[in-house]
Amino acid sequence: MCGIAGVLAYRKTPSPQALSATALAMTRALAHRGPDDEGTWSDPACGVALGHRRLSVLDLSPLGHQPMVSRSGRYVMVYNGETYNFADIAAELAACGVILRGRSDTEALLAAIDRWGVEAALARASGMLAFAVWDRAQRVLHLARDRAGKKPLYVADDGAAILFGSELKALRAAPGFSPQVDRAAVAALMQFGHIPAPLTIHRGVVKLPAATLLSLPLTEGRVAYGAAGLIAAMRGYWSLRETAERGQAAPFRGDDAQAVETLDGLLRAAVTRRMVSDAPLGAFLSGGVDSSLVTAMMARASDRPVRSFCVGFSDRARDETAHARAMAAHLGTDHTEIHVSDADAAALVPRLAQIYDEPFADASQIPTWHVCNAARAHVTVALTGDGGDEAFGGYKRHASGARIMAVVARAPAPARRALARALALGAACGSGRDRLAAIMAAPDADAAYLLHAARGRRFGALMLTADDLSPPQAPKSALRGALARMGYMDMAQGLPEGVLAKLDRASMSVGLEARSPLLDDAVTAFAWTLPDAMKRRGGEGKWILRRVLDRYAPPALHARPKQGFTPPLGSWLRGPLRDWASGLLDARRLASGGLLDAEAVARLWADHLTGRRDHARRLWPALMLEAWGETRESW
Repeated sequence: MCGIAGVLAYRKTPSPQALSATALAMTRALAHRGPDDEGTWSDPACGVALGHRRLSVLDLSPLGHQPMVSRSGRYVMVYNGETYNFADIAAELAACGVILRGRSDTEALLAAIDRWGVEAALARASGMLAFAVWDRAQRVLHLARDRAGKKPLYVADDGAAILFGSELKALRAAPGFSPQVDRAAVAALMQFGHIPAPLTIHRGVVKLPAATLLSLPLTEGRVAYGAAGLIAAMRGYWSLRETAERGQAAPFRGDDAQAVETLDGLLRAAVTRRMVSDAPLGAFLSGGVDSSLVTAMMARASDRPVRSFCVGFSDRARDETAHARAMAAHLGTDHTEIHVSDADAAALVPRLAQIYDEPFADASQIPTWHVCNAARAHVTVALTGDGGDEAFGGYKRHASGARIMAVVARAPAPARRALARALALGAACGSGRDRLAAIMAAPDADAAYLLHAARGRRFGALMLTADDLSPPQAPKSALRGALARMGYMDMAQGLPEGVLAKLDRASMSVGLEARSPLLDDAVTAFAWTLPDAMKRRGGEGKWILRRVLDRYAPPALHARPKQGFTPPLGSWLRGPLRDWASGLLDARRLASGGLLDAEAVARLWADHLTGRRDHARRLWPALMLEAWGETRESW
């Protein structure tokens, strides 16, 4: 796992010294992502420079150093991620007479590009990755992101150069980079708690969406990607929608026992592939179904006790450490518990804006960072249970979401809009009526689910104005059934810039690589073939994952409702975080920012402090936006 950055200066070629200095500054802004090694490469004649920070996981020798030049000399690559099937790619290359010098997945992927081209190599690669490849023969910069969107990649054209990096920190380190805030991104943040790709908090800066390739040819002193802009030049090299629709069109025909057996084998293979590491390895173990299953399979495949890590809180209603402890005892792991105290929260929260780089407002980022930080003291790689809820119908909201989608689909749009207007009159921001009004005003059933998944935040409710802003657009598909459509929207919209961004920034801020076996290509492809009854049954989500886990642990250890990973944010905001929050939500400060409605925010904050209602979820995006605005000038 690493950090990548670079520049393609097309307007005026800088001096070799200036070009190298820019690449080095951008790269060093990502030192936390790769504490083990640093490298840059440049071609001053073309104005291109690439930078890399390395977290050494596979092939710890100098043969894994980046930027890496292909054997032919045509391609130069910087790469962030892990290609889990790199051994298969290496074997295919060997059959063609291409023998690798080292054992790194970087070399295997670069050799595949050298042999078959960028798109053909991407079609073969299974894993998490973001890379930049400079084609010296064609003078084309290729930028790509993995299928699930596990690894980030930001891109900007500042009018003189293309800039890219794993985080916005890298772009901000380039001389003269000073973009403006994008109001559409702020609106998305206030609704969903994150900023979906291709939007970023900066106008003119884009995030590559999952499964996207962006190729930028350098031609006669300009980068020829078309007048429509960077977003229009992006193209998908793989389609989640097509994969899901193919799976539903060719459903699994076996019975329950056969499905459990098949999934067990796919998951064991996925876990085993992710246990390949030349650095110490561990697992996050919350005691829930997903993390318990991953840890159990690791324990079965390992010849020594697995290192496992769990985080908890003093609030017993939100604490899962007892469940994790019981599961760890059964599996025989070497278990570590971390308890996040009020003081721990107060110390971390002011740092979140720097860690997450652009505003991000899922409060579970707090325990996620703490468990990553604790694990890094012992291991370099940790396996997680992320992805199970999206692929196997595990969220609590899926049951209520199906009912909401049915109502919205049946009710005529004019009647729903009229109802929404009536509900919104006098509704308190964040109240049940407020949430229902937002859902009823949604353009269709899929958009209604997105708002429900975002806990019904009313569009632009805390923003000063809603000029030039649009309601959320749900990704469309031909999938049949509410559960399949919800799962598709979760994976297409909420997963990459929500769950996975949370994990990436938290883990990489401490130099820890996090791997997610439940998002393995073969596992998720199989999930799309399963009928709804194998995902949700008897009111129980992830039914088939639970049956696989029964093979490794007694049901009594995991047969309980999903608990989640949410800290006691409401009480923290009234207690150890009160002064911090009050400073950020000061009415004069908000008014001068010109983004949020100071009066609306003040009413929410005052009501929250009384303890009558808990507005933490609505206030958290505003706090993360303001915290980001306060610190970004120092970056």
